[in-house]
Amino acid sequence: MAAPMPTYSAVVAHASAFLGELIADPLLRRHLLSAAAAADGGGGQHTAATLQALSLISDVLDTAPSASPSPSSLHAAERLLLSLPAATPLSCLLSALASAARRRCGAPSAASAVLDLFVLDPALARHELAPAAFEALFAPRLLPVMRHFATRRASAAAAVASAAQFHEDSRSDETAALSAMRVLSLMSGAQAQEMRGLEREYEMVLDVNCKAYALYLKKILETGEAARLSPPPPPPELVFTVGHGDMSAGDEEASTDADEGAVSCVRDNPMWAEAEGDLYPRQGSIKGRRELMRPPSLYPQRVSPHLIVQQQRQSPQVGRSGRWSPAPRLREEHSPATPSDDSTEDSSIELYTGKQEKHPASPLSKPRRAQPRDDDGAGWARSSPEPSSSPMDGYADLARQQQQQAESTPKDFVCPITSQVFDDPVTLETGQTYERRAIQEWLDRGNATCPITRQHLHVGSLPKTNYVLKRLIAGWLEQNPLATPAPPITPATPATPAVARTPSARMEAPPLPFKINSPSPDNTGSQASAPSPTSVIVQASVESAIGELRAAVSCLCTSEELAESEKSVLRIERLWREAGAAEHAFFSALAKPAVINGFVEILFNSVSAQVLQVAVFLLAELASRDDGVVQTLTRVDTDMDCLVALSKKGLVEAVVLIYLLTPSVDQLVEMDMAEALVAAIRRVDEADTLNMCVKPKAASVILLSQILSEAGVGRDTTLPVPRSALVSERFVRSTALVLDAEQVEVRVAAMRILLRCIAEDGHCRSSIVEKLALGPVLDAFHVVGDADKFDIVRFLSEILKLKKRSAAERVLQAIKEGGSFSMMHTLLVYLQSTTPEQSPVVAGLLLQLDLLVEPRKISMYREEAMDSLVECLKNSDFPRSQLLAAETIMNLPGKFSSSGRPLARSTLLKLARVKERYRPPQSQELSVVRGADGGGEDDAAGEDKAAWEWERKTAYAVVSHEFGLALEALSECLESKNAELFAASLVCAVRLVHMLSLLPDTGVLGAARVCLLRQLVLVLRSAKHGGDRALAMVALRSFMNDREGMQDIATYIKDVLRTLRELKKSSGLAFEMLKLLSDGQESSIDMWNHKELNQADCSSNGEVTSIVYFKNYIFSGHSDGTLKVWEGSENILRLVQESQEHTKAITSLSILPSEEKLYSGSMDRTIRVWQFRDGLRCAEVHDTRDPVQNLAVATAMACFVPQGAGVKALSWNGSGSPKVVNPGKSVRSMALLHGKLFCGCNDGSIQEIDLASGTLAVIQAGNKRILGKSNPVYCLQLHDGLLYTGSAPLDGASVKIWNSTNYNLVGSIPSPAEVRSLVVSADLVYLGSRNGAVEIWSREKLIKIGALQAGSPGCRVQCMAVDADGDVLVVGTSDGRIQAWGLT
Repeated sequence: MAAPMPTYSAVVAHASAFLGELIADPLLRRHLLSAAAAADGGGGQHTAATLQALSLISDVLDTAPSASPSPSSLHAAERLLLSLPAATPLSCLLSALASAARRRCGAPSAASAVLDLFVLDPALARHELAPAAFEALFAPRLLPVMRHFATRRASAAAAVASAAQFHEDSRSDETAALSAMRVLSLMSGAQAQEMRGLEREYEMVLDVNCKAYALYLKKILETGEAARLSPPPPPPELVFTVGHGDMSAGDEEASTDADEGAVSCVRDNPMWAEAEGDLYPRQGSIKGRRELMRPPSLYPQRVSPHLIVQQQRQSPQVGRSGRWSPAPRLREEHSPATPSDDSTEDSSIELYTGKQEKHPASPLSKPRRAQPRDDDGAGWARSSPEPSSSPMDGYADLARQQQQQAESTPKDFVCPITSQVFDDPVTLETGQTYERRAIQEWLDRGNATCPITRQHLHVGSLPKTNYVLKRLIAGWLEQNPLATPAPPITPATPATPAVARTPSARMEAPPLPFKINSPSPDNTGSQASAPSPTSVIVQASVESAIGELRAAVSCLCTSEELAESEKSVLRIERLWREAGAAEHAFFSALAKPAVINGFVEILFNSVSAQVLQVAVFLLAELASRDDGVVQTLTRVDTDMDCLVALSKKGLVEAVVLIYLLTPSVDQLVEMDMAEALVAAIRRVDEADTLNMCVKPKAASVILLSQILSEAGVGRDTTLPVPRSALVSERFVRSTALVLDAEQVEVRVAAMRILLRCIAEDGHCRSSIVEKLALGPVLDAFHVVGDADKFDIVRFLSEILKLKKRSAAERVLQAIKEGGSFSMMHTLLVYLQSTTPEQSPVVAGLLLQLDLLVEPRKISMYREEAMDSLVECLKNSDFPRSQLLAAETIMNLPGKFSSSGRPLARSTLLKLARVKERYRPPQSQELSVVRGADGGGEDDAAGEDKAAWEWERKTAYAVVSHEFGLALEALSECLESKNAELFAASLVCAVRLVHMLSLLPDTGVLGAARVCLLRQLVLVLRSAKHGGDRALAMVALRSFMNDREGMQDIATYIKDVLRTLRELKKSSGLAFEMLKLLSDGQESSIDMWNHKELNQADCSSNGEVTSIVYFKNYIFSGHSDGTLKVWEGSENILRLVQESQEHTKAITSLSILPSEEKLYSGSMDRTIRVWQFRDGLRCAEVHDTRDPVQNLAVATAMACFVPQGAGVKALSWNGSGSPKVVNPGKSVRSMALLHGKLFCGCNDGSIQEIDLASGTLAVIQAGNKRILGKSNPVYCLQLHDGLLYTGSAPLDGASVKIWNSTNYNLVGSIPSPAEVRSLVVSADLVYLGSRNGAVEIWSREKLIKIGALQAGSPGCRVQCMAVDADGDVLVVGTSDGRIQAWGLT
């Protein structure tokens, strides 16, 4: 059996355990230091540096229980030891103690110093200084060497024993063992000298191997956990012998002692020394403390007499795949002493189990192969070409003779109770004869009736023996020697081992041939006593069951009828459950290869579900107790194929047997078992009538976990099972229920499957949490290895990534209080010995558990967790550890989507108020997730409050540690070239800075500016990703809340302003910061620079009468009836398509965004409906019967201005003629919103008309002509609840702003120009005049910002449009030009 590969954490843990007890026990420590000092130089004088270091370390460790160790003293001692010219055992031991006494970062150095002991003097370290470290670190690796020399010792001793007993005629194991005790004293001088030489060679071989392996372990410590990314180097080869040069010293010693007597040799050899108690006495004893100084049990000791008499090779209990077989573990749990070797014999109950060669015409043998199983002599298990050579033939002949003899035994010679020939017959008054012992036991149990006739017995004692019948039986026995009377029953002695019970011992007790406990009529109140294992009646029942089993086995192995063989299987199963005291004999009989092959034949040929289940159950019971059964079943590959086929057909019990056969992972994948295992796990738990040694679901979970461990993670990976089946809710919940299994191995396997489910689809977390039992998972943490421990921590961290904060806190509370031990203390201990790449995850979980309550000023758990995270952030030698630490801090706020995706970045981008056009895709997830909540407003408010409280606690815990030490570490990470590390660190830094502006001022915000301001400005100025620049804006905005922050930012004001001007069109926060940095001067021209992007000359099509902007496309209508489509994104104003389906001028265009349709009104008295999904196409034409001067559309209707007065409303379904509204007014402009029509008229009046009710409300009354001129409302637009109207500035304001709800005038724009068209964006108002000028006004402060010149001099601005974000302005003029400007 190969020893497990050593790991960094295992070496550190074992060395720390040894040194920890050494530090805690002063007597033991002084003893070891004395031994090391005596060993250095043969007891010579030590250097002054060594003695001074010894004094310093002793003083520190002696005062350690009452005060914390002094770091300065320990560092001074270490410097003294490093100054020594050469290392000695004492200096190595002192270095190990000094490193172990340090609280942090000392464990690897201490472990290296312990290994130096084994490099310098392996024998001294092994025997005196560190035997416990040797047993933990070296013994598993050197076990083959120890076994090799143990075999050589036993062989030498056995040779002496054979010579001493050569002339003995007979001997048993017991007599041989007794004689072996005298073997050692009977050795000659040469033999004893040979044994001493063997022991010297053993010590030298151990020294060589210890030194080589210690150097190998030191390499593992030097590389740390970086070796996890690549396979570790192989350990050094073991040395089993040494050359003659190495043995020269030993030979000289042997020659000097050659003249000593044999007795002296034996006495002096440590191999023969008796144990003399504890070699290192201590004052008192602490219960439960590990005896580190006691030599390990693997050291040379007295040779057992049993090894001299009979050498039994202990084969490793490993399956074919190289993994530990589950069968030995089951045998340890149930029946560790059940032999099944073919040579095992029972003198009283051995059964015939050898399988005869089957006839060629046997229906059971036809589907099978005729060749033997293998070529190594095991083929006789199926069929033997020479039956006479089979060792089973003698048993078969004997069994047949006994069966024939039993059939010819006279019925009167057999006791009806014991079913055996009489030995002492007694005839009762009822005329019935019984065996004396049997009837006496019957009466002793309180029965007073005849067992057969049920007549009352009046005699007080049994009559004399029926000698006549006894003589007849004696004469018959002389003629039939094979028939024997019932053997005498001997009482059990304390030395007799009890029959080992197996899983079948949980079955009901076996029924007896008759009701033993039935009370007699005259003693109804008496209670029957329980039968003894040596009871005559019990033995009779056993013998009867054995006879029935013999017949069933014979039928199974020899019958040519499938039905009979199936009945035999059911009969064997019934007898197995009723075995009771005969269970050991049953197992010995059924574990034979011939019987195993008979069961396999049933699996190949039977179609009965019950028979198949029973056959698999019996094979599983046998395989769980004996490796011989496993070897028999795995000799032929088709046997495994048969089991796989049965499992795929729904026989879940077959999975248990496959698990016990321990196939390799490659075999499991090749057999395509994953889907069958998933189906077995998904099955609803039914009553386990078979009561198998391993539950089918548990076996399925273990096997599926092994298969999934070989498959990679990711959507590009080919899973051995459909992804939909793996992440289905039913499968996930069924697997989560297995976490409550009794076996730790099953819990760990189920947890790994759930981790894989989470990796494939994070939505599984909610289903897992609903069915999760955390107690068993937490308890498993204390008994599993390092790899499994980290998997448990990862699993707990993953299930905390829940969408609802309250649910996550409930899981945290369950983790904190669910285990049998303190989980926080356990994680703290584990954190101190874990690897750098694992510590961030462990620290994150520990920190969250500590933050369940309000953060305290002092918390050991929080300080250790934060120390670990900061140390990982600063450790650039482990970039993976840095990234995990940054991601851990980023995920601490607990904001996740329903799939477990972190939303920290999306939340911060929302603070930057990034416009939809510029928002990265992942930032949209926050709104989607929030919209999916189905709870009420109270629940949402409660969740928001809980989330805020948790975010506040986590931020405070991080920034308050060592006055912002984490911020300094994050600043260093922002300089990394690793893109993932940079992104995670940026999110962490921005979140912490933002929270500092909301938390009470503790002075950490100033420290954050010192650490992060320069890095954040650099990100804002030169980051390639727009989201990173937006995050830097959020952090800088938090610094601008106080005067000191503004002064610090002023140092970089030029770079900041330049970048904010670039970002103001995409972020509302950039606009806000610009106003703060420019002292509120929003009218600065630098803030609203417009650059002409492109222009198009369409003068050949006449005037540009209408323009609309929709989804990166620009649509323009012209006076000759042409409709053009232009590109509105990168290549702006590039003509895409044009149509001339209108015969006259297009007067207006309108977009219905909900239906993605374009509507055009024309002077040709039509309204056309256009679709532009696959190019512009006219879908509908509506006849208006009037020229269309202006157009406004809704989902169900359209309103247009005809040639005369009023407005006509046209229904799209064509029902009825158009309805005229507002007939008394000549309408110039209009807008339609939510069923309300706003009309601007030629007389300057403005009305609102409710189209549903027909009611009219006046917003502005019309004016009389002034100097013969009217003042029409040329344009109006609705924006954000306000109505903007444009006209001539006759009353001082060309644009008026009204509240569309209460019709109040809320503002005006005092432009001197006559406004012919206007358009409103989020920040600006553009006014188009009759002279071609476009004025730019601030929408918020209503002050003029600038002006643009469109078209040629003297042209009019006919129409304008802006894109959805207000960044691009498109203007159409009367000279046929279209121009586009963009904000810069």
